[in-house]
Amino acid sequence: MTGLEKVDGLFYRHTIDLLKKRGVTLTDIATIVFDLQHPYNDQLDLQTCLESVEHVMQKREVQHALITGVALDELAERHRLPTPLQEMMEVDEPLYGIDEILALSITNVYGTIGLTSFGYLDKTKEGVIQKLNNHGGRIHVFLDDLIAGVAAAASARIAHENPDMGRYLADAKGSGKGPVE
Repeated sequence: MTGLEKVDGLFYRHTIDLLKKRGVTLTDIATIVFDLQHPYNDQLDLQTCLESVEHVMQKREVQHALITGVALDELAERHRLPTPLQEMMEVDEPLYGIDEILALSITNVYGTIGLTSFGYLDKTKEGVIQKLNNHGGRIHVFLDDLIAGVAAAASARIAHENPDMGRYLADAKGSGKGPVE
C-alpha cells in the first residue's frame, strides 16, 4: 500500500466516523438510494445501493465536502462562527444557499441526473434527511444537503449502470419519435 492509499483510507474512515457521530450511517443513505431507484429497477436490492454509496464516499472531493460541511455545522453548534454567519446557521437561513452549492459538488460527480435527484430530495426530505432537517437540537445546515448529495450521486451511478432502455423505447415508440421496428 502506498502512502497516498493510506491517506485515502484515512480520509474515508474519518468521513464515515464523522457521519456516524452526527447520526448518519451508510445504510441510511443507501435506503434513500433504493427508494429513488427501485421504481426504475425492480431487481435492485439494498446491498447494491450500499455499494454505490460506498463508491461515492471513496471519492476525495466527496470526503472534502462532507468534512467541510460537518465542521461548519459543528462550529455553529459551539457558537464559534462570526456574525452574521452564526445567526444564519442558527436559523438555517432559507436564502443562504451555500449548503446546497457544496452538496451540488457531490451530485455533479455523476452528471445531471444527480442534480435532478438532489432537487427532489431537497424538497421531499426523504429518510435520514428529514431527521437531520428537523435538527433535534443540533445544527445540520450543511449535513442534510450533503447527505442528499451523496444519495443523489449514488442513485445517478446506479441509473447510469442500469439504464431502463425498455421504458425509454416504449416512451419513444408511443410518442412516434422512437426507433422503427
